[in-house]
Amino acid sequence: MTAVAPGVRAHTLDIAAVLKESALAALVALLLAFPLVGLRTVDVLSRLTIEPHFAEVAVAVVLVFLGRLGMALTREGRPLPVLVASLVVAASAWFLPLPTMPLKLIAVAGGAIIALRAALALRSHHSTLSLAERERRMDRVGARFQDASRLIGPIAVIFAVALPFLPFADRAVVDIGILLLTYIMLGWGLNIVVGLAGLLDLGYVAFYAVGAYSYALLAQYFGFSFWLCLPLAGLLASLSGLLLGFPVLRLRGDYFAIVTLGFGEMIRIILINWYDFTGGPNGISGIPRPSFFGIADFVRNPEPGVLSFHELFGVEYSSIQRIIFLYYLILVLALFVNFFTLRIRKLPIGRAWEALREDDVACTALGINRTNIKLAAFSIAAMFGGFAGSFFATRQGFISPESFSFIESAIILAIVVLGGMGSQAGVVVATLLVIGLPEMFRELSQYRMLAFGIGMVLIMLWRPRGLLAHRDPTILLHKRKSAMQQQQESEDRA
Repeated sequence: MTAVAPGVRAHTLDIAAVLKESALAALVALLLAFPLVGLRTVDVLSRLTIEPHFAEVAVAVVLVFLGRLGMALTREGRPLPVLVASLVVAASAWFLPLPTMPLKLIAVAGGAIIALRAALALRSHHSTLSLAERERRMDRVGARFQDASRLIGPIAVIFAVALPFLPFADRAVVDIGILLLTYIMLGWGLNIVVGLAGLLDLGYVAFYAVGAYSYALLAQYFGFSFWLCLPLAGLLASLSGLLLGFPVLRLRGDYFAIVTLGFGEMIRIILINWYDFTGGPNGISGIPRPSFFGIADFVRNPEPGVLSFHELFGVEYSSIQRIIFLYYLILVLALFVNFFTLRIRKLPIGRAWEALREDDVACTALGINRTNIKLAAFSIAAMFGGFAGSFFATRQGFISPESFSFIESAIILAIVVLGGMGSQAGVVVATLLVIGLPEMFRELSQYRMLAFGIGMVLIMLWRPRGLLAHRDPTILLHKRKSAMQQQQESEDRA
């Protein structure tokens, strides 16, 4: 007999159907893995030869079979044996001599994910709470963090300001800080469209690209400085958001997402094919670096009549001075985006975005012009994307269409969704997980996307609405109670 977890309603298990389902999944894995993994071309003495890797194919097929079997048994109400078996497989895979390290990581991570899925199924069978009550409890966690963010936020800002001067902060740490702040700024910008207005935008990288190329081309053709190009890049990106918004904002749901995805790809293709203007696939190099507010340059030997930064402040020259200045520049830009978003949420247009997100039909019934508020959300978010793109161009000194592929939009959207749509603090937490952790383990860069995919699966299983999803209205008729007060009242009613 098959062991059944206590409290789980037992029913007849069709072993043949479960094995057939697992075998079919393994067959599909075999058909895909045999040509892609089992037969590899290698260069031997300037000749391409085929090198077989049948052992890797066999292990991959077995792992797929076991994984599908575990998922099927969990679905059929047998989570307890699946939990025990998956933990055993995950632990033993770490010590078994598997053919490659990726297979070992897949086996360990896959076993852990299936064990988590079985544990959640086991807990749901034991729990007497309804799905709505479990969702409310998870929301209270987000509410607690939102309450605590009033204290955590200033502490985080103080830490960010002091970071370049901390003992462990070398150039690599400051560079990672710049990267994190760039994605935080992009996430906060996209959060206006996705989190506040409830519009699924899959082409946000297009505005990022418009801002970057605007600065690069204005500096190349007209000799404009960064401080003049920064607002112009935001203005041009905002204009591109308006141009996109007029024809597509009457669409809804998946149709809207597909059109925004197409817009992002259109911008990338234009940048590749308009060779005479954008440099095509070769990109644009030699983009000017920003000066110290037009007063001094970050160079050791400036041109005659130009003041250098170290001479201005009477300090010794160091190449990291420019990096630290860029760090504080993106920090100020990101904080500006956050401050602007928090303030505009309290204005009528911010409340209109929240109404649109919750119910667009009721929003129209209240007399709100949906097209106008959608255009406002798109243009403002695009402006912030343009600011970030302009900074990216001056930070890198070189841009090309490959820097603005769809994967960038997917990463930014994943940051917003994982953090919890509409949550400013959630964007920061998700950026640290999605961008920060891979940067800390850069030596495992070839497994970065594998870890990213595993993390997405875990979040979808544990917290489908995001880590800190909590969508209270910004303005309430009565003072909002804290999460602790809500929990106390819930316990009193129980």
